[in-house]
Amino acid sequence: MTCDAPAPAGAPAGTVWRSRGTDRRSTRTLRVRVCAVLVAVTVLAVLAVPPLVQLDQQAVDLAAKLRPPSWEHPFGTDDVGRDLLLRCVYGLRVSLLVGVAAAVTATVVGTAVGAAAGALGGWADRAIMRVVDTVSSVPHLLLGIFIVAMFRPGVWPVVVSVALTHWLSTARIVRAEVMSVRARPYIDAAVSGGASRWRVAVRHLLPGVLPQAGLAAVLMVPHAMWHESALSFLGLGLPAHTASLGTLVQTARGSLLAGQWWPTLFPGLFIIVPTLAIAGLAGAWRERINPRRRSELML
Repeated sequence: MTCDAPAPAGAPAGTVWRSRGTDRRSTRTLRVRVCAVLVAVTVLAVLAVPPLVQLDQQAVDLAAKLRPPSWEHPFGTDDVGRDLLLRCVYGLRVSLLVGVAAAVTATVVGTAVGAAAGALGGWADRAIMRVVDTVSSVPHLLLGIFIVAMFRPGVWPVVVSVALTHWLSTARIVRAEVMSVRARPYIDAAVSGGASRWRVAVRHLLPGVLPQAGLAAVLMVPHAMWHESALSFLGLGLPAHTASLGTLVQTARGSLLAGQWWPTLFPGLFIIVPTLAIAGLAGAWRERINPRRRSELML
């Protein structure tokens, strides 16, 4: 393996590699810290702002409609005079609730299906994975729209819709991990010692796949938030008066065409920044639980 840039005169080649590895580690550490701060600020805003700020986020003030950002309204106001900062915080609260609840539900379902397929093997494994392939062949957004249409508008139908369309990747990941753990010598030793299939699954297989399942859940949170925003933008799932980031962007389309940019920009940033921060922390977790990938990234 060769280095892209020649080593300085008199400097050993190993020094260049160590220097590059140190720079990349420091950059990765800075990225993780920034993502952690953003996630902490997001959680603090969602938990602390609604109880502390004694303002009604639904209060209409037509005399103050579509005001640009100012000291009184840092994010401006919407088309009926409501404070956009407060609306964005409440919208982030709803979107984060949907994302976390859907991710946990999808992870539980996917882990159960994937662990069953990997542990049973044989015809049961093939039958379960054919069902997974059949469901995944349907575009998940269309399937989510169909599921939402079966319920009355609300938060929990959206949670159910996102969860039932996002457990497939977790099932595949958990099945592959179970198959890998099954091939290890201590599993053969446990079976030879008389351990039942249930004991092997509970004591050895499930603990081996929990880190991957947890990582899949964290990675699914931003994806579920984007999915909820897409459904809300389409006018499905959540009522129009419920403040979610997708409904805020949807109701601000007319203002954007008229030249008022702030009702669209700030809800969009509230979607992008937290989801990128959560994805950044999940990427750092993935590097930690996969040492081979981390060592390759440092080269």
